[in-house]
Amino acid sequence: MVPDIKICGLKTPEAVDRAIERGATYIGFIFFEKSPRHIEPMDAGALADRVRGRVKIVAVTVDADNEMLEEIIAFVKPDILQLHGHESPERVLNIKAVFGLPVMKAFSIRTADDLRKLEAYDGLADRFLLDAKAPAGSELPGGNGVSFDWKLLTALDDGVDYMLSGGLNKDNVGQALSGTTASGIDISSGVESAPGVKDLQMMDTFFDAIAQARSAEETDRKE
Repeated sequence: MVPDIKICGLKTPEAVDRAIERGATYIGFIFFEKSPRHIEPMDAGALADRVRGRVKIVAVTVDADNEMLEEIIAFVKPDILQLHGHESPERVLNIKAVFGLPVMKAFSIRTADDLRKLEAYDGLADRFLLDAKAPAGSELPGGNGVSFDWKLLTALDDGVDYMLSGGLNKDNVGQALSGTTASGIDISSGVESAPGVKDLQMMDTFFDAIAQARSAEETDRKE
């Protein structure tokens, strides 16, 4: 199975276009003012309109209230809402009922106990995103460029649908694809020359690494 590839934290037409050209199946816009990848809903909507229908558009929020979600949805018209805060199972249900959009619930992982938190959201969230727990002192729930021990993921049931995030880059994406059961991978800081600044060459190198990993996997299957 070919996993989904999500490029997150996009802010410019050039980065959006390159992500699509190279094969991204999801793009993410971040609506969190503390993040260097924060974008205003109106600006994100203009970028989303460039590629609508060619890719899944994800609106990433952190404990957003309904008023904020209404504004984002009005401008961006996302396909998916990614909830990257401390949203409770009840809040997830409420958001789905009010807005009628699929929800991807993000979790910060460091230990096996962190993975057990997914159980309360089973059947509520449409997909999970598993990110590394933020380093001490960071105000950002994601996009910190750190990863967690992927061996922890062996404890998940086979049917758990999740995207893998946190510290992915050209050097470890092959391991992420071959060593986990992730149905998608999500990258942001791993293709940036500075926080919030997407580097088109780094994006190319990242997609080249994915292609190389897939080619190696195909060769192994044939042998």
